[in-house]
Formats: sequence, structure tokens, C-alpha cells
Amino acid sequence: MLHQHLIDLSDYPVTWWKKIIELGEKIKENPEEYAHKCDGKIMATLFYEPSTRTQMSFQTAMIRLGGQIIGFDNPANSSVSKGETIKDTTKIVSSYADILVIRHPLAGTAKASALTADCSVINAGDGGHLHPTQTLTDLLTLKIEKKTLSGLTIGMCGDLINGRTVHSLCKALSMFDNNKFIFISTPQLRMPQYIKDIIKANGSTLEEVDTLEEAIGKLDVLYMTRIQQERFSSEAEYLAQKNTYVLDHRKMLLARKDMIVLHPLPRVDEITVDVDDDSRAMYFTQAKYGVFARMALILTMLSEDKSTQLLRGKVYDGIKCDNPRCITNQEHYLPKSFRSGGDETLLECEFCDERKLI
Repeated sequence: MLHQHLIDLSDYPVTWWKKIIELGEKIKENPEEYAHKCDGKIMATLFYEPSTRTQMSFQTAMIRLGGQIIGFDNPANSSVSKGETIKDTTKIVSSYADILVIRHPLAGTAKASALTADCSVINAGDGGHLHPTQTLTDLLTLKIEKKTLSGLTIGMCGDLINGRTVHSLCKALSMFDNNKFIFISTPQLRMPQYIKDIIKANGSTLEEVDTLEEAIGKLDVLYMTRIQQERFSSEAEYLAQKNTYVLDHRKMLLARKDMIVLHPLPRVDEITVDVDDDSRAMYFTQAKYGVFARMALILTMLSEDKSTQLLRGKVYDGIKCDNPRCITNQEHYLPKSFRSGGDETLLECEFCDERKLI
């Protein structure tokens, strides 16, 4: 049986993304028409780290489609606490379900799961790597609220090095015409080079600035992110970055009247509550649209009889990924598969995209 997986939106053409976005718009307008589309179907949710919106929106999406849910939101309450591997957990749970949704703190885990799963796998966030279903949510929000996905100036602010949501969204929006990116962060939290390389290769432009004030007046979209304490190696490193960027009413006065503010949530203190009443604040609406985006994704994946090619590179014996937060450095049975792009001296891990010189 063929299994279609969503690990990275880049695995699919833009036409496929547009199909899901268009279906999400239709579901938003007439949700009752889709109430029984997944009758008899089961979705398994494996959440190895905390989540509110992503987990609940997936659950809500499946329930609204008429399906049912199994899974866990705390690995301590599962056989994972006994040392069970990702492979074994996925193999067992996927035999119970029609579609599996996984979130994990290590990059590449969704792809590792898909290698042996007996059903379709959806990446609900793998560490600081990717978050494709948040990207579908963001694209749907932009399509509804800005009426376009092209010709936008998008500001990304905050923890850009660890922000899987901004990584996925940058890769996606750079595929549309005439989009420009302004990255607002400290030098320690800059966007990873491989994301900047993708943006440039896709023909979009970017600039990097240090302060929110110097960028906000140029933006059509401001995408705020929290400084992610769980991604730092020490509390001191986190505290050195905390509260660097705070969007408040005063800064909103510098912004365009039609600029919108997005945030993947949860927020900590990077957006003050006085911004919530501004008509340009779209982050709560954005979370609501996430249900429609995930309903559209579930329907699409369950209706298409396709097989996703997960590994396209080459296995290099004796070479391992340099990223300590890559799943291949925890689950040692996984193939050490790398892309080379024709240059055998520069390899890119197929699980986490970390680059390695040899």
C-alpha cells in the first residue's frame, strides 16, 4: 500500500499547497459540508513535547471531519518511558490508525517515523527544524486576510535560529513572486544560513536588521516569535536574549494601517496585551484558521493514493551528522543519509538539513 507523508512542504509542488489552501477556504465557508468525510477513520497523535494549539487543532479537525483519535501527549505515560525506539512506537501505533501526527524535540523525527510507518505521517514539528502544518495555517491566513501570497514584505522577528515556524514559512513564501523578507534578531539568533540560501535561490530578497523599529514601517506582515527557552543550553543564554523584542502599542503606531501581526503562539511577553485590541492583530484568528488548514490536509492525504520518497541521497558509512539534536544521533539504526548536490566535500543531512564538510 502506498503512503503519502508530509514531512516538509518543499517535498510538494506549490500547486499542491494551493489545493490545500483553496480547500481550507471552502471548509471555512461551509464546514458542515465536511462533517462526515472521515467517518470510520482514526488519527493517532504522538506528542513527545508540550503543545496546545497544534495538538488540539489536529484533534478538532479530525473530530469535525467525523473521525476518531488515539495517541498520547506525554511520552512518560507510554512505552517510550521504557526505552522504546521511535521505530517501534511508530510501527505499532501506525498499525492502529489511518493517519499519524507526530511532534518531537529532535530534528528529523517525523521523517524517521515515516520510514517504517504503516500509514501516512504528518510532521507536527520536529525540534527547531520544521513545522509544515503551521506553514499551511500561515499561508491560509495570509490568503484570507491579505488576499495574496505574492508581492509581500514579511518581517520575521525574534528567535529565528530555533524557530521552526519561520524556517518553514520562509521556504514556502520564497516560492511566490516578489516577496521580500526582513529578519529582525540579535546576532546570536540569526536565521540559519541554509534558509537564507534557499530564499535567495528561489529569487526572493532578504535583509537583516537589529531592531523592530527600523523595520516595522516597511512591512505588510509582521511575524513575531517567542524566545524559546527550551532550545537554549543554559538559563544564562536564554536570559541574555529574553525581552529583546517586545511589540507594543507604541511600536504599532509606526506600522502601516494594513499591516497584520501573526504569531504561531504561545506568546510569553513578546506581544503586550494592549496589541490584542488592534484590528491588525491576527494571531488568535490565525490559530482558528489552523483547524481549517488541518482539516484540508487530512482530507487531501487520505484521498490521494501516492507514495512519498523520503530519502533521495546517499548513505555514507562511518559519517554521522554533526547536529547533536538530530534524530540520527539518538536512533542509531537510522541510515546516515546525506545529500551532496554533486559536491562530495559538502554534505547535508537528509533528516535535519545540517551541513557537514568532509
